[in-house]
Amino acid sequence: MGANTFGTALKITTFGESHGEAIGVVIDGLQSNFTIDLEDLQYQMARRRPGGNVLGTKRDEKDTVEILSGLFEGKTTGTPLTIIVRNTNQRSADYTDISAVYRPGHADYTWDKKFGLRDWRGGGRSSGRETAARVAAGAIAKQILKEKGVNIISYAIQIGTIVANERDFNEIENNLVSAPDKTAAVEMQKLIEDVRSKKESVGGIIETTVSGLPVGLGEPVFNKADALLAHAIVSIGAVKGIEFGDGFAASLKTGSENNDPMDKNGFLSNHAGGINGGITNGQPLIFRCAVKPTSSIGKEQKSVDTEGNEKIFVIDGRHDPCICVRIIPVVEAMTAITLLSLWYEQFGR
Repeated sequence: MGANTFGTALKITTFGESHGEAIGVVIDGLQSNFTIDLEDLQYQMARRRPGGNVLGTKRDEKDTVEILSGLFEGKTTGTPLTIIVRNTNQRSADYTDISAVYRPGHADYTWDKKFGLRDWRGGGRSSGRETAARVAAGAIAKQILKEKGVNIISYAIQIGTIVANERDFNEIENNLVSAPDKTAAVEMQKLIEDVRSKKESVGGIIETTVSGLPVGLGEPVFNKADALLAHAIVSIGAVKGIEFGDGFAASLKTGSENNDPMDKNGFLSNHAGGINGGITNGQPLIFRCAVKPTSSIGKEQKSVDTEGNEKIFVIDGRHDPCICVRIIPVVEAMTAITLLSLWYEQFGR
């Protein structure tokens, strides 16, 4: 039914479970004869991998990619490209005691009712572990777009109540929270460490800026650039909202305040965030997504088991006190996959 497939001219299909043998992705529709930078591909995986950041989960996966098809002598063949990432550090026993309990904030209850079966070992397909496959596909899409002059960068502009007021992109790789604000980054890290000590979690907001896009990407009316990006980003499990340009703040403005006037040299502002009528307008594409606090926390919670009995329980295991840090490369990946697909529709391969 396509529930595990995303894209139009470029399609990805992910597979595998959090505690299974491996997870992976099939990428269909890539152009041929493109040389993949395997070192960069592995670097992008390292940005998301469990155990790669001291502020995140203690699960330690190397996330080494294996390319099974679609590559010959280092170049894409134009046929389906298949990547797998083997799970090597799963601890299913952490979930045995709560295998019959519906964890608050997770997909346990809905998956059980929909399918009559659920993989209680870390959530199976509903786990954030699935996003490693997206990052693998997105890393390749980012490489192709970069060759076309398109650059994608995502960063944390808010963790809990701590807000980044600066946009110094050179600062992003200098701190553990990938924030473009040196001062805010220090406070964000302190907050994450504080909630971890309290066995709690915290959410935040991720902003994405895409530069170098041409005018014309997007297929009205249902495959608008912003509509497909919204689909792509909200399909990430922890994302609960998205806005483009001024977003919800536009509702507080008048038309003259919100419109982007033009002169002979181009646009004079960018309240729209680089998209008009679902079509990229050549300006930087800017959007923000809201990320919920990690659902798995070490505090006592109330729920019911599969028989309807009320339970007080604690989730053991290795979990992120803030998923924002590791979700950033996932947001970039889904952005790249969406935009490359639209590029192929507009300009071909």
